[in-house]
Amino acid sequence: MSLTVLTAAYRLRSVGRLQRIQGHMMSSQVEPEILLEKVGNAGVITINRPKVLNALNLTMIRQIYPQLKNWESGNETDIVIIKGAGGKAFCAGGDIRAVTEAGKAGDPLAEDFFREEYILNNAIGTCRKPYIALIDGITMGGGVGLSVHGRFRVATEKTLFAMPETAIGLFPDVGGGFFLPRLRGKLGLFLALTGFRLKGRDVQRAGVATHFVESKKIADLESELVDLKSPSAQDVSRLLDTYQNQSSLDSEKPFVLDKHMSDIDRLFSSSSVEGIVQNLKADGSEFANKQAQILSKMSPTSLKITYRQLQAGATLSLQDVLVMEYRLSQACMRGNDFYEGVRAVLVDKDQNPKWNPSTLEEVSEQAVDQCFSSLGEKELTF
Repeated sequence: MSLTVLTAAYRLRSVGRLQRIQGHMMSSQVEPEILLEKVGNAGVITINRPKVLNALNLTMIRQIYPQLKNWESGNETDIVIIKGAGGKAFCAGGDIRAVTEAGKAGDPLAEDFFREEYILNNAIGTCRKPYIALIDGITMGGGVGLSVHGRFRVATEKTLFAMPETAIGLFPDVGGGFFLPRLRGKLGLFLALTGFRLKGRDVQRAGVATHFVESKKIADLESELVDLKSPSAQDVSRLLDTYQNQSSLDSEKPFVLDKHMSDIDRLFSSSSVEGIVQNLKADGSEFANKQAQILSKMSPTSLKITYRQLQAGATLSLQDVLVMEYRLSQACMRGNDFYEGVRAVLVDKDQNPKWNPSTLEEVSEQAVDQCFSSLGEKELTF
């Protein structure tokens, strides 16, 4: 072999080796999306995608679920804590863009994501060990599903809660049909239809969080939680109460919707979404006009599905609600508004979705019924 060929071969080998080394360095620098650790007597789940506000994807769901079941049945942990990395978000929702792409392409991810997410939501709701969600930051959509069904939900002044799904042609899923109608009066229906945002202490006042603790005290709270020896739910509750009692921030401010609660109960009491819109328009107050305007921008199909979802969910178990919501998720995947909503809000960001049908009156009861019909062998089972 001539010297030039040998040199060339050596160079190629070194380039290959260099690429392998670089590839290895890069892969070792890629942070895992979920951290699962045993700390003291606790299993700690950290959602670790801070650059995308800890958005939840299928890979992450598939890591959390088996570990949660393991910790629940094993003897090495007494409690489970879930938190978000990065200081901005607990979890701002599911990875909706990935689901949209999959749905368009007929990829099974659009079925698998919702199925496995809801199975995880149910596991959180039935977890026999105290489950504590530290919702310090943005908590929306999928992030609500990872927290709200757990025994304890600790909000801070940085918490921003919303279920904004009607704006993207979806519905407040992840068990929204279970917890929202159980909030006081018509508050849950109001939050579900309008996507209204609750902040800080108001998340607890609404009943979404069980406790309020100042953000700067969360690290101390966590270290005391993991040190608890064989704690009962009462022990955890006592510790959370102690921290809440030390947190006076915003305690003198009234609940943001306090002065509107009687209006919400009155205006959102109707046997249909059209009736609610009529109530709002007839009322004519500044608050009512604003809500009517907000509803006019939402997907009419989503509004009607959501109304029926909460009506039905009020008397169902969490499992039955999730079975119903899985049917609805697949109806949205088959329809038009979800793709159009994601395009307008998240992709092109023109905030100008073209809903189809474009008015509430055009969304027939039959079309809504179809969204709730059984999926046969594709039904969600636990």
